[in-house]
Amino acid sequence: MALRTPRRLTTALLAPALALGAAVGLAAAPAQAAVWNTCDQWGNTTLNGYTLYNNIWGSGAGSQCVWADSGTNWGVWADHPDTGGIKSYPNSKKVINKPITSLTSLSSSYNVTVPASGAYNTSYDIWDTDYDYEIMLWVNHNGAVGPLGTSQGSVTLGGHTWNVYKGNNGANEVYSFLRTSDSTAGTVNILPVLKWIKDTKGWMGNETIGDVQFGYEITSSAGGLDFVTNNLTVSGG
Repeated sequence: MALRTPRRLTTALLAPALALGAAVGLAAAPAQAAVWNTCDQWGNTTLNGYTLYNNIWGSGAGSQCVWADSGTNWGVWADHPDTGGIKSYPNSKKVINKPITSLTSLSSSYNVTVPASGAYNTSYDIWDTDYDYEIMLWVNHNGAVGPLGTSQGSVTLGGHTWNVYKGNNGANEVYSFLRTSDSTAGTVNILPVLKWIKDTKGWMGNETIGDVQFGYEITSSAGGLDFVTNNLTVSGG
């Protein structure tokens, strides 16, 4: 089971950034006629209201580059060794900044192309503004990866059926929803998931939802693998 930590920049994470960032910067960018690309460890940009982030945060990581034609059409080439532990979470982020009870809708559509090998999950990572609660929605996963915490059974919400896990990584609560079958395209109604956590389970209060991230939590991708977000939209508020 892969332990996870929040994808926030901390002093501890920044300490090795210079050495790793230098190594990553030597990797060749993918052959894309892209609007933007980077191989920097913390490389990021904002396009069309979305923030793209290379985000190589785990120990023992290899090389990784991200390219983007827009905030909703982008991809990643990653060559991380076949070892345990999450190496990165390249993602595209939309900022919401509204309390759950003030949201009238919150949904997202995704269309991805993912490799048949490697160890990873394709997931939404949803945070409150204080980073006390992390809600992950896995739409597909491959290889030796697993959620943090203990099983809470299954539930049908937002147009999908999920296996639910509840845990804590020492910094924040983590609620993971794993789709019971893999999907590479679809629409997720996120608001019912948030209301279920808040109202049905009582696992959090009326938190202000800050970031809705979507990306690839990569544990291994030896030899270099491509992850492509063909289309992504996050809407509502």
